[in-house]
Amino acid sequence: MSNCIDKTITIRQVWSHNLQSEFDLIRSIIDRYPYISMDTEFPGVVYRRSHKHRRPSDHYQLLKSNVDVLNLIQLGLTLSDSSGNLPFIHGSHQRYIWQFNFSDFDVTRDAHAPESIELLRNQGIDFQRNRVDGVDSVEFAELMMSSGLVCNESVSWVTFHSAYDFGYLLKILTRRRLPDGLPEFLESLKVFFGDDVYDVKHLMTFCRTGLYGGLDRVAGLLEVNRVAGKCHQAGSDSLLTWHVFKKMRDLYFVDVMPEKYSGVLYGLEAY
Repeated sequence: MSNCIDKTITIRQVWSHNLQSEFDLIRSIIDRYPYISMDTEFPGVVYRRSHKHRRPSDHYQLLKSNVDVLNLIQLGLTLSDSSGNLPFIHGSHQRYIWQFNFSDFDVTRDAHAPESIELLRNQGIDFQRNRVDGVDSVEFAELMMSSGLVCNESVSWVTFHSAYDFGYLLKILTRRRLPDGLPEFLESLKVFFGDDVYDVKHLMTFCRTGLYGGLDRVAGLLEVNRVAGKCHQAGSDSLLTWHVFKKMRDLYFVDVMPEKYSGVLYGLEAY
């Protein structure tokens, strides 16, 4: 995969000072752009288990152990219509996606995986600025609840290996630790995000040819380029996830629509 930057796409950086106005914009266009591609950046994992073959309930308990004690760093959102068009600024060809920068994580005090922080720092995340200018997750949750992004049967979510991503969002929206068990977690996700949730990592298992690996590797195999931003920044990764999903849908899900495989997160396949 290569970077072919499209200068007509802007990543709208969201901080505390413009949080309200950006949610006002999202609220005004969500009905026209109901496909939401999402990615997050968080401080890695601090709890690990060595054995490889785990049940979905075991995966969930490990996820819960980490999400309960860690804080979200970034959220990227790409909104699109059913034809793949991004929202645009009227009177121009400039299109846009979003990157929310959170203030909750303090690299000097909070638990984190040092290698993950170093990776994010190398990709340009300024942890000090996030602490000073970033979005407070309590205010974010209040605005997200009334934005049309959640509790809305008309929207669809597109993600890549997103159990942790949804875990962090659920933690922020409920202001509490994640549910004790996997069934309760999945039920809570349905309440907030609905049934039209697509995890590209899960969809890959139903493709006729061998797709494997992380987002960048899959994009390379599908000859999908990154057209805005850098890898391991949430806004850019949310857009790449959307483009990978579209390419997979057009190549592998012509006869069998991807809706058949919605509502399942990779690693938490509790049928």
